[in-house]
Amino acid sequence: MCGTAGWGDDASGLWTDRHAAIGHRLLGALTSLSTAIGPTAGLAAPAEAAVTTPVAVTKYSHTSESGDWVGQGGSVAHTPKTATITVEGAAETLTVRIENDADWWTVELEAPAGEKLHPGIYRDAERAGFTTGRAPGLDVGGQSRGCNRVYGRFAVNQIEADASGAITVLDATYTQRCESADAPALKGVVKHRAYPLSFSYASEPGDYVGQGRTGTHTGATSLFSLRPWGIGGLSHEASGKREKWWALLVPPVGESFEAGRTYTAERGNGPGTAGLDVSGFGGCNAGNGELTITKLARGTDGEVTALAATFVQHCEGAEPALRGTIHYYA
Repeated sequence: MCGTAGWGDDASGLWTDRHAAIGHRLLGALTSLSTAIGPTAGLAAPAEAAVTTPVAVTKYSHTSESGDWVGQGGSVAHTPKTATITVEGAAETLTVRIENDADWWTVELEAPAGEKLHPGIYRDAERAGFTTGRAPGLDVGGQSRGCNRVYGRFAVNQIEADASGAITVLDATYTQRCESADAPALKGVVKHRAYPLSFSYASEPGDYVGQGRTGTHTGATSLFSLRPWGIGGLSHEASGKREKWWALLVPPVGESFEAGRTYTAERGNGPGTAGLDVSGFGGCNAGNGELTITKLARGTDGEVTALAATFVQHCEGAEPALRGTIHYYA
């Protein structure tokens, strides 16, 4: 039977005040990395298909429903290889421009009056520059088409600014409808020098930890942390949407985690076996599975500051599996 027990003292060690928070230290550790487009690992992506070093993502894409005036029912996808993607403005209001010889689009995001944009979900958006009251602003246009009235919403997963207030990191999604609240939608994604940050899980029927559910946590809805755990191990937490998930990852005895490796895993680590203990709606007393470290970055002190990993966990030797993906700025 599954329970909510934690790791034993012999496998985990204890927290220390020095390791209370890592936060955005990782941004400094990653500043030497060039901005590039990296593939997003799926729940079962093999290590050999992944880029093992974290890379920042800059891209724009949208899909348009039939009848949407702005997108004309089509789809668009651009990276720095196919278009120039820039961000202007500050956290109060910003504009993303996507341009090449044949294509141009703009995305305007505006915080409610008196506020700055921050991670979260902005509902009931009106046309940016023409908002009323405390409504947030959204205005997506291109190819000489735009909305007179906007009915929409957008989510900010990540946003960073430098000392001057200029936006240096952005990860956002939007849904825009022109002229009426039930008009066909234009839905898009915009990223500027953003490192992936999310936790996803898929639980098979009969899996105790995930209760047969699936879910995804992003910066718009959830908080994340990555902390040292025991000897060479890591504790990852995702909290949001009335859920809390913990993943304890420990390398085999005498080893350190390496990007690009897949480890046989059990709840407690041992020689040649990694430790894996993921808990959510419940936890395992005993478990086995597989852990793949797809991307990894360390600070100058050797501590892991960015991580991408996938896992498969079986509780108590049962067949149903919990599968998941961790992206902590990687």
